[in-house]
Amino acid sequence: MMFENMFYEITAILLVAAAIGVVGLLLRQPLIVSLLAAGILVGPSGIGLISGHDQIALLAHIGIALLLFVVGLKLDLHLIRTMGMVALATGLGQVVFTSVFGFLIALALGFAVIEGIYVAVALTFSSTIIIVKLLSDKREIDSLHGRIAIGFLIVQDIVVILVMIGLTAIGGQTAAGWSVFAQLFRVLGTGAAFIGGIALMMRYVMPALLKYLARTQELLVLFAVAWAISLATLGDALGFSKEVGAFLGGVSLASTPYREALSTRLVSLRDFLLVFFFIDLGARLNLAVLGAQVGNAMIFSLFVLIGNPLIVLAIMGYLGYRKRTGFLAGLTVAQISEFSLVLGSLGLSLGHITMETMGLITLVGLLTIGVSTYLILYSGPLYERLSPWLRPFEKKMPHREAILDTTAAVPDSDIIIIGLGNFGSGIALRLLQRKRRLVGVDFDPEVLEAWRKQGLPVFYGDVGDPEILEHLPLRRVRLVVSTVRDRDLNLSLQKNLKAHGYPGKVVLTARHEEEAQDFLAAGADIVLRPFFDAAEQAADSLTAALHVFTGGSGWPGTLGIFRLEAGSLLAGRMIGDISLRQETGVTIIAVTRAGKTFFDPDPHLPLYPGDRLVLLGEPEGLARAEAFLALSQITEADAEEERFSLAEIPLAADSPLLDKSLAEVKFRETYGVSVIGILRDGRHLSAPTGKEILQAGDSLIVAGHSEIVKKLESRAPF
Repeated sequence: MMFENMFYEITAILLVAAAIGVVGLLLRQPLIVSLLAAGILVGPSGIGLISGHDQIALLAHIGIALLLFVVGLKLDLHLIRTMGMVALATGLGQVVFTSVFGFLIALALGFAVIEGIYVAVALTFSSTIIIVKLLSDKREIDSLHGRIAIGFLIVQDIVVILVMIGLTAIGGQTAAGWSVFAQLFRVLGTGAAFIGGIALMMRYVMPALLKYLARTQELLVLFAVAWAISLATLGDALGFSKEVGAFLGGVSLASTPYREALSTRLVSLRDFLLVFFFIDLGARLNLAVLGAQVGNAMIFSLFVLIGNPLIVLAIMGYLGYRKRTGFLAGLTVAQISEFSLVLGSLGLSLGHITMETMGLITLVGLLTIGVSTYLILYSGPLYERLSPWLRPFEKKMPHREAILDTTAAVPDSDIIIIGLGNFGSGIALRLLQRKRRLVGVDFDPEVLEAWRKQGLPVFYGDVGDPEILEHLPLRRVRLVVSTVRDRDLNLSLQKNLKAHGYPGKVVLTARHEEEAQDFLAAGADIVLRPFFDAAEQAADSLTAALHVFTGGSGWPGTLGIFRLEAGSLLAGRMIGDISLRQETGVTIIAVTRAGKTFFDPDPHLPLYPGDRLVLLGEPEGLARAEAFLALSQITEADAEEERFSLAEIPLAADSPLLDKSLAEVKFRETYGVSVIGILRDGRHLSAPTGKEILQAGDSLIVAGHSEIVKKLESRAPF
């Protein structure tokens, strides 16, 4: 034992993992591989640093439980319904293919029948934990291939759980005196009772309990962790697995309004605990036993790395998906799972397989996990190289994805927007308000469906797909806008547009100034900088909030309404290009134009002569802004209808707005005013975001047209 104190041992393990992680980063290695290498180094096959295997394994199990809990928390029942057929067909098809041919390979290599079965079954399962982590890191979890992959990985998890339950029943029937069928019947009955109990909790207990706990965010998160671990423990005690229990725990909270807040807060804790999972996995590898199995392991690894993706590609092509979707989804099954190691351990404990066979399964796991990580991380360039050889896996009309497109019905368009996330959707909405004709492109079927219902022509596609441009109406548009914040993908898009002879303008989105300069050097006509603009606007809002509110709230401030004169040098410029906050200390909270008011105006909103600007700040700052912008102040007599004011609106103890986020309440759309602050327990919450949950005792500081504000004050408390 190297350390007598477990705390010292954990400290040393984390330092080694961090050091190897840094080396891996310098060598452009994925973190998962670095953590597995760290596990091997600190394990018995390395320097033997680990003595507290049980403690490390405990942290690993908690990390796995939290990962599956978060997956269940984000489970979309609509996704299961829409992806059910392809997930079931692909998942079961791959399991049958791999197990049958894996068994034949095992027999050809001289394995006994029972050991061949174990090896074949172990090869069929892919790691949900690793795939979810990789897809999340690549922001592909909501893409079509990501949704399909998660669907058939869940099918695989269900199959492996059933297999382990069956093996446990067979292995324990003699000692328990049960028949196989009786044992399986008991397990099915217990499972039904388990799910039924969770369903009753979801229906009658969780809504009221979570509403009460949400008064304290820390307590809500603590309860979520306790709930996840409790159901994981109960699932394990009932003869299923910790993973199944934790997953069902997440599903039980997925329909509540707190799931996004919980998943966001649990991500860091989950990622930290998963470090111990990968270290524990690497530490358990016995290199002495593995040496004799290297040849067989190479054969089985090649079978998994090549055979599994091909069968998924073939099934999805037959079902009508494009070859790129099938290829990217297929890469997610090019490794075996941690469940495979669990299955091998179970067979070893039951006396069905030898330590040599267990070593083989372990080595195949190490090889396939390591190699498939690279395949997934570099799936884009890999597809570009292999695309010409994948044509036999795609039908002439891939109808499954063709139904996501409506661009064929668009006779003419001005702009193509690639990427309809939060930023892209905001741009699309404002361009549509300006009567521009758009075509939207995204890889999330849910996003496409939402826009299709609003009448926007949409196209399913990924900016990383080199063939995407062949399907877009490039000759009929003047502007291609990519809101994707990825340097390599944007540069590839710019290059492919040039290769296709696109004559229009190209707009790319940069995360920082260095990327922006790279895009301009590559030929982009305009570069958007959403993070810079958002940061500047947020800084303005936060600084302004120090001087904003009425004497009753303890935050003094003044509103002023001004007209932008025709001679102003700022006329025609966007709000984000005006250093108003830095120069004058005031903030534009609304712009009125042609009878329409834009609250919290977007940084890209241009200002025109005649616009009425609602400014917020101290009197001295308003005077400086008047001179700085060449404004003329509008008196109450000049524009009665344009008067703005502030008010403090308290929430009633039984208000229907409690426990909802500002985004859910849609305060501006519903009541016609902007929430620019919250008074809570004597604290001032400035510039609250849409994720802020309203709590009992809150008072909302609102800004808007005076008449509307007066009506709201007369209705208070809400």
